[in-house]
Amino acid sequence: MQWEKLISAKRWGIDNQDDKDTDKARSQFQKDYDRLIFSSPFRRLQNKTQVFPLPGSVFVHNRLTHSLEVASVGRSLGTMFYNELKKQDPELDKRLPLISEVGNMVAAACLAHDMGNPAFGHSGESALSRYFTDGDGKAYRSLLTDDQWQDLTHFEGNANAFRLLTHPFAGKGNGAFALTYTTLASIVKYPCASVAGHVKGNIHQKKYGFFQSEQDTFQAIANELQLIRANDEPLIHKRHPLVYLVEAADDICYNIIDLEDAHRLKILSYEKIKELLMPICNSTRMEAWLESEFEDEDAKVSILRAKAINNLIAACSTIFMDNQEDILKGNFNYGLTDVLPEPYGEAWKRIGKISVEKIYNYGSVVQIEVAGYKVMAGLLEEFIPAVLENNTQYHQKLVKLIPKQFISNSTDLYTKIQSVLDFVSGMTDLYAVEMYRNIKGISFPAIH
Repeated sequence: MQWEKLISAKRWGIDNQDDKDTDKARSQFQKDYDRLIFSSPFRRLQNKTQVFPLPGSVFVHNRLTHSLEVASVGRSLGTMFYNELKKQDPELDKRLPLISEVGNMVAAACLAHDMGNPAFGHSGESALSRYFTDGDGKAYRSLLTDDQWQDLTHFEGNANAFRLLTHPFAGKGNGAFALTYTTLASIVKYPCASVAGHVKGNIHQKKYGFFQSEQDTFQAIANELQLIRANDEPLIHKRHPLVYLVEAADDICYNIIDLEDAHRLKILSYEKIKELLMPICNSTRMEAWLESEFEDEDAKVSILRAKAINNLIAACSTIFMDNQEDILKGNFNYGLTDVLPEPYGEAWKRIGKISVEKIYNYGSVVQIEVAGYKVMAGLLEEFIPAVLENNTQYHQKLVKLIPKQFISNSTDLYTKIQSVLDFVSGMTDLYAVEMYRNIKGISFPAIH
């Protein structure tokens, strides 16, 4: 793959595009960032669970604050990569006039990376899938192709983000987002169809990156950017190189910042946080400085977090630069954080182990996951038969609760099911719970 082709300001869904950048305030990739941050789906992330239940008196991260932080780290990773390229080739900007925007490209992709995730964290994805594997949705198996069934039984937030950003929802116009091809390609972590996903040990096929409904869309973008095609049927591509930076930014933020949240919630002590982060901070003087200058433990954790993230950004940027040739050939089969050098590597693995043991299996985290299963499955149990059958007054009333943008006139079963998944996956945690309680008769809506 070649950077000359991989970087494109061409926009999805826009005909007769003007190549000239006439906006004096923003580049095309800064426009991508702005379009995302001002959008309703992005704002809804503020009410979607990241790891811990949404806060009461103690603030913890939600999907929106996480996405903003990932975008900040991603911008740094992209900018460091550009600066290193520029150092090696002073004529770089003449040869690749858009390469200086790589930090903004990565930041925009980072901002959008979780926009397709449903409510209740990763359990939301599992709950949507479970309706088809274990619930009433099993009845539709014989009416769908293998590819379509794989999409439904392995619902993937990353593929849903790509759909959200490219699909022409009713009344929204085909250019509702109209993001650049490079930003869109940089979101797709696993550029393959669902039937080709879930291949252990293959970074490009660990999960999947697009539903059957968006396969042609992805193929058009991949062709434009000349991404390496590894297989035709099922469709498998190699990652756009900037995906590695987006993925690293995400990994850095959730691994390090989940520790900060765990400390605020008194799940992990300051001493434990210090033990985990000090090797990544990699400073012989830092511990003494923290103890002499700070009394507040939250402030100490914030300093450790900032230093650790800074060092991980530098390390991942170096790994990306050193392996650029293999990455461009599609031969680099690791995430950047998978191959961190010492003293970071072992410390990184310890953080992952502690996070699984102490954070992701913490009582309230498990409770929100269990609740998510009940709520999301309950919504599909009601809305999917209502949309597909729509032959009773009750079904007709339910359909009236679905916004028009999610109503499909298609007679195709897969398309109609997807329209319900679009509606339910876009719900915030609180809206999903409220809708579930109302339609199940557990509570009654207030009259506004």
